[in-house]
Amino acid sequence: MNASWKATLKSDPVDWLLEPENPSVRFYTLTDILDSTPDSEEVKQARLDIMESGVVPDILSFQGPSGYWGDPKQFYSAKYRGTVWQLIVLAELGADGKNQQIASACESAIKNLQEPETGGFSAYRSEKTGGGLASYVIPCLTGNMVWSLIRLGYFNDARVQNAIGWINKYQRFDDGIDEAPQGGLYDRFEMCWGKHTCHMGAIKALKALSEIPEEMRSDSTRNTINQGVEYFLKHHIYKKSHDLKSVSKPGWRRLEFPLMYQTDILEILDILTKLHVRDKRMDDAIKLLLSKQDEQSRWKMENSFNGRFIADIETKGQPSKWITLRALRVLKNLG
Repeated sequence: MNASWKATLKSDPVDWLLEPENPSVRFYTLTDILDSTPDSEEVKQARLDIMESGVVPDILSFQGPSGYWGDPKQFYSAKYRGTVWQLIVLAELGADGKNQQIASACESAIKNLQEPETGGFSAYRSEKTGGGLASYVIPCLTGNMVWSLIRLGYFNDARVQNAIGWINKYQRFDDGIDEAPQGGLYDRFEMCWGKHTCHMGAIKALKALSEIPEEMRSDSTRNTINQGVEYFLKHHIYKKSHDLKSVSKPGWRRLEFPLMYQTDILEILDILTKLHVRDKRMDDAIKLLLSKQDEQSRWKMENSFNGRFIADIETKGQPSKWITLRALRVLKNLG
């Protein structure tokens, strides 16, 4: 590891992250922390192991024959056991999108939840026309689906490009404006739009766009990214922009994985540093993140949806390889 950022650690947790019992963390430690190339034998083996052991095969074992999990009418509303949530977790774990079961799930989700005209993703399927119900298209779901589908190999799919267009056209980063946006999709979910954009919807949109390779980002995408970055910097990541002594939501200071529609300081820092952002307005969040490492430079899982997932991931209150991996990635990207 580069000594310039390793100095912020109390110890070196990399050997712990490389242990074979969590092949996904091992894979990302090799590629994101140690800069191993995709064609190295260790990386290729870790990628294979993801599909053969641990959480990924557990999730796939519960999939129905038609490519979805649970009730086909509850792709999204069955939290956190429906198809949408499994795709988010599988993408987080580095699952192989070429796997037939995963490809089938992606196709089912797109067919049932994407609103065909605008490209956004809806919480419900339209029984009359098929596809997503236009009045229930929401930003956090759209961002999560675009991010997951890109991770699973769908970036060049025209339907995903349409969804990226939805983010660039409709996603807002309002910060206490005088009048809330009106008309169409803005009218139903005041909590998503309103006079102040929902933090979770905003970060999932930014997360999705950050996954697009830099050389493939359109001018519209770059503009949306710039707006999103400034929005979070204005909030110093987790504070109220109009009162920086106040925290927007205390839960954002507690670290969690996977986050589903929620967010925390680590996810936001992970996305910003992936976008090569370095700004003094990030300093308080970075300081808070560093304060959470233990003497072995391991970070705990402070929040968890365990018990609500198909397959639990790590243990709340215990050192987390996922949280530690992401913390190291942030510090490494910061240099």
